[in-house]
Amino acid sequence: MTIKQLSVFLENKTGRINEVTKILSRHGINMQAFSMAETADFGILRLIVSDVDKAVEVLRGEDFAVMLTDVVYMHCPNEAGALAGILDRLAQGEVAIEYMYAFAEGDMAHIVVRPTHIEQCEKALA
Repeated sequence: MTIKQLSVFLENKTGRINEVTKILSRHGINMQAFSMAETADFGILRLIVSDVDKAVEVLRGEDFAVMLTDVVYMHCPNEAGALAGILDRLAQGEVAIEYMYAFAEGDMAHIVVRPTHIEQCEKALA
């Protein structure tokens, strides 16, 4: 399924991630998944949140640069080989992946994928 992901651009300095989490918390927005990528000067905090529109509004209101991106969310059993099976299907469908992140919770693993072509990815997973 396709969902919206927030990408928040942050200066690479102490406390910037904490500012984002505090703002979201103050507005009752839950971070359901996140990934952090960095360079020497800045970072990109990628977030899946409980209320996308509200998160964009409050973060932009606090002068954060925020971009929305469509990503593919899926889940599978949290067991050896499950992710390999999904990645096999994507490879067979010639789906190129820009980035992905995942987390496990109990018996299920949750995966967020940013493919170069959303429709091609969803077709390969159907």
